[in-house]
Amino acid sequence: MTETDKTAEASPSRPRPRGSARLGAEDTRAHGRRRLSMVDVAAHAGVSVGTVSNVLNRPEIVAKPTLLRVKAAIETLGFVPSAPARQLRAGASRSVGVVVRDIGNPFFTEVLPGIESRLSEEQLLLVVCSSNDSPEKEAHYLQTLEQHRVPGILITPAGDDIGHLVDLHRRGVGVVLLDRPGANSQLCAVAVDNVRGGELAGNHLLSLGHRRIGFLNGPLVIRQCRDRREGLLRAVRNAGLAPDEVVTEVTLPVLNAAGGEAGLDELLAMAGPPPTALFCMNDMVALGALRNLEQRGVAVPGEMAVVGYDDVEFAALLSPSLTSIRQPKQQLGRAAAELLLTDARGEAGHWHQEIVFQPELVVRASSSAPAPPSAG
Repeated sequence: MTETDKTAEASPSRPRPRGSARLGAEDTRAHGRRRLSMVDVAAHAGVSVGTVSNVLNRPEIVAKPTLLRVKAAIETLGFVPSAPARQLRAGASRSVGVVVRDIGNPFFTEVLPGIESRLSEEQLLLVVCSSNDSPEKEAHYLQTLEQHRVPGILITPAGDDIGHLVDLHRRGVGVVLLDRPGANSQLCAVAVDNVRGGELAGNHLLSLGHRRIGFLNGPLVIRQCRDRREGLLRAVRNAGLAPDEVVTEVTLPVLNAAGGEAGLDELLAMAGPPPTALFCMNDMVALGALRNLEQRGVAVPGEMAVVGYDDVEFAALLSPSLTSIRQPKQQLGRAAAELLLTDARGEAGHWHQEIVFQPELVVRASSSAPAPPSAG
């Protein structure tokens, strides 16, 4: 079968006014980057744009040697084809992707309105994906979003390595880390000082007189888990105490209410005196722990003080109301969206920025001084 080699029509790109809010035309540039197109693949393979289009859409009509040559060019250049051809002709999507670790966590659902409010001002839609802490699922969503030519992606990475996100940015997609510090200014980032947050929780419980603190944490591959742990241990060390003698840690596989409930079972089954206070990685974990304590008949805060993290909306509505470390969730989301808009426009003079908010201790009824030891 002979190769079909039709010349594809090329739409001239129009110059974008400086400072325009319009994102994602096919010639999007940022920091000297240009999103690859079929023109680049055609030039690299020595064929026409029409041939590249046929390889992508009707490979059965392309001669095998040409097919292999074009596929090799696609792989060498790292070209990602657009999924909908109609959208490709019109330019990039008017949607922005956000990939979070767990959409079931109220923290993220309270961050999203801040993102949406800023993007709506630019007539951009928000596409929300939840990786459920799975790097494989995260990779799938990133590939899908890139294929749909989104101009930018906000992401809370599922793992510690962000090399794939740096590569995505180099291919012309705006990327901003959400609730995660940047890495050597390779990407823009918006975060809260989680080390300070863990320190606030530890200082609070130590100031109340607690010297046996249970810590329901998550996997240390998650940056927030490492940072909050470091903050808690710093508070203990600064108080002149030995962390190994004060803190008993349980690592939860999932950071939700069920994980908190099961984690407390594991904590209380450990040898040695039980803790008099709990610090929970987030408010969902604290909710599960509180449910477990109620079922056991353990009084909160009389027999067990509990501190959560995030200060989501339900924290103040629990009985007892939950002491928590507050994160400025909507401000976090809006700041991340603003950075993404600037990054995706590729305006001259833009440099990677990291915005770090400070957490706040909100004291409520779930934490008090430990009960005095019973007589005898």
